[in-house]
Amino acid sequence: MYPIYFTDASGQKLDGANRYTLHFPKGQLPPANAFWSLTMYQLPESLLVANPIDRYLINSPMLPKLKMDADGGLTLYIQNESPGKELESNWLPAPKGPFSAYLRIYWPKEEVLQGKWTAPQMKQMP
Repeated sequence: MYPIYFTDASGQKLDGANRYTLHFPKGQLPPANAFWSLTMYQLPESLLVANPIDRYLINSPMLPKLKMDADGGLTLYIQNESPGKELESNWLPAPKGPFSAYLRIYWPKEEVLQGKWTAPQMKQMP
């Protein structure tokens, strides 16, 4: 399953001039029998985004190195500039302009296939 992000929660096209979060509440990470990943693509080229930390995706094998929220959820930061050293483990660098992000769920569990789990919306930060 490939939930794709072209717009934020308010319906605005994703743009690296803004800062976004993608929040998975506790127990609501993408249900995958294999693994999941979130990959960023610069538009209109649909190419990976060159960035200072050479990170092109965040995926489930990275979970041990990600910083979990105090309530047990996971917040990813999707933006052009670093969210700060303490949150950089959860940072997926965006280009300065338009982009898309693909959440891939490999070998999705039944709750995905039955529509009982839905991907969270990407929210623009103030």
